[in-house]
Formats: sequence, structure tokens, C-alpha cells
Amino acid sequence: MRLHPGRNATFLRTAARAAPFALSFLLPATEARAVPAFARQTAEPCQVCHVGGFGPQLTPYGRNFKIHGYTQRTSHNNPLAVMVIASYLNTQKSQSPPPAGFAPNNNWAVDQVSLFLAGGWGDHFGAFVQGTWDGVANQFHWDQTDLRAVDDVKVGRTDVTLGASLNNNPTVQDPWNTLPAWEFAYTTSTLAPAPASAPVINGAFAQETIGLTGYAWIDSKYYLEGGAYWSPSANVLSSLGVDPAALGAISGAAPYGRIAYQNDIGPGTLELGAFVLQAHIFPGLDHTTGFTDRYTDLGVDGSYFVARKNGDVVTLQTRYVNESQRLDATCALAGAPPATCAHNSLRDWRIDASYYWRHRYGLTVQYFNTTGSPNDVIYAANRTFKPDSAGFVVQVDTTLFPNADSFNHRANARIGLQYTGYTQFNGAGRNFDGLANNAADNNSLRVFIWVAD
Repeated sequence: MRLHPGRNATFLRTAARAAPFALSFLLPATEARAVPAFARQTAEPCQVCHVGGFGPQLTPYGRNFKIHGYTQRTSHNNPLAVMVIASYLNTQKSQSPPPAGFAPNNNWAVDQVSLFLAGGWGDHFGAFVQGTWDGVANQFHWDQTDLRAVDDVKVGRTDVTLGASLNNNPTVQDPWNTLPAWEFAYTTSTLAPAPASAPVINGAFAQETIGLTGYAWIDSKYYLEGGAYWSPSANVLSSLGVDPAALGAISGAAPYGRIAYQNDIGPGTLELGAFVLQAHIFPGLDHTTGFTDRYTDLGVDGSYFVARKNGDVVTLQTRYVNESQRLDATCALAGAPPATCAHNSLRDWRIDASYYWRHRYGLTVQYFNTTGSPNDVIYAANRTFKPDSAGFVVQVDTTLFPNADSFNHRANARIGLQYTGYTQFNGAGRNFDGLANNAADNNSLRVFIWVAD
């Protein structure tokens, strides 16, 4: 669960009509999917495309399938699929106030039920379209969407795949699991406490935007992508089940760029990349100040994938983002001088490693750390006026049908145990909110089952 930094100061909504940049009801959109429709289309077992035999972490084969627009097939098939995620959540300290409609602790929930249209049509067109019922918010909304057009060409002696993606979330089209749309942890619960601050690329645009990007995959090594994102009208977003004021409205277009290099090195496949996103946003759809909030996210990422001869898989993934903020609109709405309020920065780093035994039993460990400049307006709810949060996630899981013996290449399921621990939360390790609450109070233990058919 990752939220926009402005959520720290929820008083801004009341005092200055600036909607907090909250995406909590959209968080299932940041969880990734395993779609049996693709397995039926390719007649390949889940482990060919997915680490651990279940989505969303992709193997190099799965990355290639995505870059080629989901078009590879051995037969025409039903492109529909369904997914259900349910979980039990315990937090170290009971939440006060409790999540709406739930107890202060020890909650069971159907986190989400999703329906997919996923497949390729001909050699040039493919789609991944998801609609989700959020069992926590009790609301249906459109979810991850990625429509593709692709073609393979020759430039001299070099093979080049050219593609275009119409999508609704920067990085949802990306083939690597280092960027936010498909990052670990691949399933989370919106019932769990989570830090209030993160770079906007970490989910703030999900389902709030429409984007068009074009890309080139050169010699199966070099990836280049560029495009831009726009805000649909408030009426359109509302009809799609999302809050149009959660992000606000993009002024003009928000450019996005991505480069990456992938090659076999040593026993595995190495990827190194960089990305950029810049946006000018009217917070809470408010145009009265004449200002916008400006965000520039610059990041680098890397991954290493090793498939051992015995069938075991090892992965390492990391990402670093530096966000520069100029929050003129938010500060004006709060009645704060822009000279002392508007200029801020966030730095977000995370690294995770996983080991899957025979694609069936997995262990993943992640460390995350978010730091930033102090601000007594933007982070007024934090005792230290800092956005800093840090901690770790440990997950053990098993995939029930990862291999070629999976029945019908259809149903699959994962059962997992996920523990999230915090050493810092919203600015401090102890008494972070001035109400005697400590970072570790937000530690959570989650047991989940994830079924797809």
C-alpha cells in the first residue's frame, strides 16, 4: 500500500478544499495478476512465464511474451479469466479508529474479485483488461488496463519489435517487476496500516489516468519507451468507480520515459534501467489558486534472474526513485508561504530477493526505505514533520499447480504468509504521531489465498 505524500495532512481537505491524494480504495490495482487465459492461449504451464509458477513476477520468457503484445499462441481460446484474493490480517496493535466496517484487529476479508479479458488477436494486437470488485471498500472499479499493438521489423540485420500501449497506469506496461505497478509484495491488504508518503509514480496515477506510449525492443536487449498521460474527466472516472479528486487533474500531459538493457550474464539474466515521470497537478481538482503541484520522478532499477538446472529460481530486484516536488497549489490552499512550504524532495529505495524451490515453494525478503525533506505543512500529522518510513517484508508461499501437471492449464492457486515490519513510520520509530504510537505498532501478519481460473 503506497499513498501520495499529501495524505499526511488530511486537514488540507477541510481547511483549504484540497483533496488528500489518497488511493487506498485503489490499492488492489497495485497488486499484480496471474491470468490462466494466457496459459491456455500458449499451452504452456504457468512456470514458463511466472517465477514460482504463479503471477505476476515474470521470467525472461514471460517478459518477451508481454513485449510482443500477448500475441503468442498455439490455439484460439476463451480470453476470460477470474481471480479471487482473500486474507486474514493481524496487526501488532489494534487500529484506532478501526477500518470502516471492520474490527480493530484480526480481520478476515475478501480483498478482491477480478474479471479479466486477456489475450492476443492475430499477430499484432493484444489486451490485458481487468475489472475488480474491492471487497474492503465494497465497490467495483476498472483496474489495470493495457491494450497493445505490435509489429516485428528488421533494421539492417537487427530484429526490432515496435509496439504501442494504451494503458491507465504508468509502469503497468513495463515487462520487469522492478517498477511500481508489478512490484513485490504482489498482493497486499488495504486493511493494513501503511506509510502515508511515497513518490507519485508509486501508484498515485493508477486508474486515474489514460496514457499512450510507444516502445522499441531492439535485438532482445535494448528497451526504449516514451509517451504521456492525461486525466480523464471527473464524470468518466466516477463512472469507472474511482474518485476523480484522489490524484487531482493533470495540467496538460505528464510525460513518461523508460530505458532498459537486458542480457544473459553469468548464470542468469541481468536487467539495468532508468525511468522518468513529470506531472503538473491541480490537487483535489482545485483550480482556484492558479497554481499546480509539480512532481519530477527520476529512477533507476535493476534485476537478476537465475534459473537453476534443478528447477529452482533465484531473483534479485531493486529500484531507487528521487522525487522533486514544488507544491505551490497545496501550500497556497493551506495558506502557507510557498517559499518555505513548496520545495520538497522524496527518496524511495527498495530491494527484494526471492528463492523458489522447484517453482513450488518460495521465500521472498524485501527491505524498503523512504526519506524526504521535513515540512511542517505537508507532514503536519507527523510529530517530526518528516515523511520517513522504513521496514521489511518477509513472505513464504506455495503454489499448488505450478508445473506441467497442472490440470487443464487453467486453475491455479497460491497460499502465503506475509509479515511486514516497520522500523520507522511517518517520520519516526517511536511516538511518530505525538499520540504515543510507535512504528512497530503497525507491524502486520497476513495469511492469504490467491486463486485464478
